[in-house]
Amino acid sequence: MPTDGRPFQSRAVALGLLLGLLATGLHAAPALVLPDRLQQGALAIGRTEPGARVRVDGREVRVSPEGVFLLAIGRDALGVRRVEVRTGEGRTHRQVVRVEPRDWPVEHVHGVPPKTVEPPPEIARRIDREQARVAAARDRDDARTDFLDGFAWPVAGRISGRFGARRSYDGKPGSPHSGMDIAAPRGTPVRAPAAGIVTFVDPDLYLTGGTLLIDHGHGLSSVFLHLDRIDVQPGQRVERGQPVATVGATGRASGPHLHWGVNWFGERLDPLLLPGLPPAP
Repeated sequence: MPTDGRPFQSRAVALGLLLGLLATGLHAAPALVLPDRLQQGALAIGRTEPGARVRVDGREVRVSPEGVFLLAIGRDALGVRRVEVRTGEGRTHRQVVRVEPRDWPVEHVHGVPPKTVEPPPEIARRIDREQARVAAARDRDDARTDFLDGFAWPVAGRISGRFGARRSYDGKPGSPHSGMDIAAPRGTPVRAPAAGIVTFVDPDLYLTGGTLLIDHGHGLSSVFLHLDRIDVQPGQRVERGQPVATVGATGRASGPHLHWGVNWFGERLDPLLLPGLPPAP
C-alpha cells in the first residue's frame, strides 16, 4: 500500500495517546493530554481531568466522566485549532493544535452511470433530501465511548480509493472523496469496525445505494455505502467484528466495493488515521 509514511506516523501518535490513557487509568488525569499537531483528516483522543469542560475553537465538546474527549481535523481544515480546558477547580489550560496539510491526489473514475454524475433537477432534489437525512444522523452526540476500544477493518481487500482525493468521473470534476474504498467481491461480509449503535439504514439512496451508519459515541460515526444487503436495524447495538451488511455496487459505483467513511459530526476523516487501526489486511 503506497504511502509517504505520514498517515502511519499520525496514527501512531493517536494510538500512543490512547494506550497511555488506558495504561495509566482514567483517574488522576493531568489537566490536558493532546498532540500539538494533527494531519488533515486525523482524529485524536484527548484526556483531561474528570469534571473539566473543553472547548475547541469556542465550541464546547463532550467530555466523558473520566475526562476523555475527541478532537478531529477535517480534510479542508487549515491553520490551528485552539483548545481550552476549564477544570472543576476553576483553572484554565489552553493549547494550540497545528493542522498539517496534505497533498491530495486526483483519482480518475470511469464507468459510473452518467445520470449519477449530472443528475436532472428532480433527481438532484432527491439527492439533497437523502443527504440531509444522513447528515442529521451524524449530528448525534451520545455519551458512549465505544471508540476507546479501537478500530478494525470492516472488510479485507485492496484499497481502490483514497480519502480526500480529488475525483474526476469520466472527465467531469466531482467532490473530494469522503472516505476510503476497499475492493471486494459482491456479497463479502462487512463487519462493524467498532462497537456502536445503528443510526441510519436505507437500502436505496440514489448516489450511495445501500447505506448504513453506526454511531461510536461523542459524535464519531462510520458510514458504509454501496451495500448489497444490510443485516441490522436502526437502534440496534453492534459489537466490533459483528457482520452488519454485505459488499455491493449499488448507487454511483463502477464495480463491487465498500466505501467506508468516518465523521466527527460534519468533519470528514481519514479511516487510515483512526486510533488502533492495524495495517491494511
